[in-house]
Amino acid sequence: MSLKIRLARAGSKKRPYYHIVVADVRSPRDGRFIEKIGAWNPTLPKDAERVTLDADRIAHWLGHGAQPTDRVLRFLDQAGLAKRPARSNPEKAVPGKKAQERVALAKQAEEDAAAKAAEAAQAPAEAEAPAAEAASE
Repeated sequence: MSLKIRLARAGSKKRPYYHIVVADVRSPRDGRFIEKIGAWNPTLPKDAERVTLDADRIAHWLGHGAQPTDRVLRFLDQAGLAKRPARSNPEKAVPGKKAQERVALAKQAEEDAAAKAAEAAQAPAEAEAPAAEAASE
């Protein structure tokens, strides 16, 4: 039997409250669980006691092979009960395909405008040069 330490939603509409439970992976999110080992109240301010954990029972279930979900692992890491490995996703900040195309088009338009401006600056200078030569003759 595979075990997960995960969140089970409680509370009413627009007022979330979560129980931290040990459950079989096949049971539904808010369904049957084996044991309640903590709680999380996200509506409280961040400096308040938002997370409560039963450290002994968590250590017991981790010893029996229960795998915490990512959110629960964050709580356990903050409490010093488990180590959450640092994640590195350098591609997360890269813009999407369409955004990259828009940036390329804008850059191309800017280069075209700069080239036209350079040509416009060259054209009057060339037009004045033959006039100056004609006047000197």
